[in-house]
Amino acid sequence: MTTPVTDAQLERRVLDTGPIDIRNTVDSDGKVTLCGYAAVFNRLSAPICGFRELIAPGAFDGCMGDDIRALFNHDSSVVLGRTSSKTLRITQDAHGLRYEVDLPDTQAARDLATSIARGDVSQSSFAFSLAQKGDRWEKNKDGVQVRTITKVSRLYDVSPVTYPAYPDASVALRSLDNWNATNAPTPDADTIKRQSAARSRELTLFEKREI
Repeated sequence: MTTPVTDAQLERRVLDTGPIDIRNTVDSDGKVTLCGYAAVFNRLSAPICGFRELIAPGAFDGCMGDDIRALFNHDSSVVLGRTSSKTLRITQDAHGLRYEVDLPDTQAARDLATSIARGDVSQSSFAFSLAQKGDRWEKNKDGVQVRTITKVSRLYDVSPVTYPAYPDASVALRSLDNWNATNAPTPDADTIKRQSAARSRELTLFEKREI
């Protein structure tokens, strides 16, 4: 029996992964296949609540055999494919985490294929849990804190998405707070209040704009 994931473990990421391709093999078996990258290695994200993030090559090595779903907008009621049924294929290459999903003959999938072909849906996301000690923090030359994801413990789904956003930044923020507690002087109460307010404003703005 699979242990359900909790909100305290789950993170979702949408990065600038490039467009989703659509391939229609009508002449053979009529399958419509979506192809895209759910993650790109070594590409710095846009700012997220005071930090930026990148994914190291090999971060997914331990979870490529997971039973992974392809969903639309991370919605479990819109299942597009699944690795265990071989309708979803996940691979890693030098660029990132690539997926191919053979769409089902459902109205939701047909509508999605039309939206992708029109360019209305063009980005992808992935849902994951971080492995223990699976990230590291450092400040870059500009003084910006950068989180590098080095090891993912579980990959749950890959999803074409309507909006590029970071709806689950809280897990990363807890990791950042732990790093700061170890590596930075303890701020006073006024500083903590200002930082918290700034993070809240930045996250709200980030979720409203496209990457």
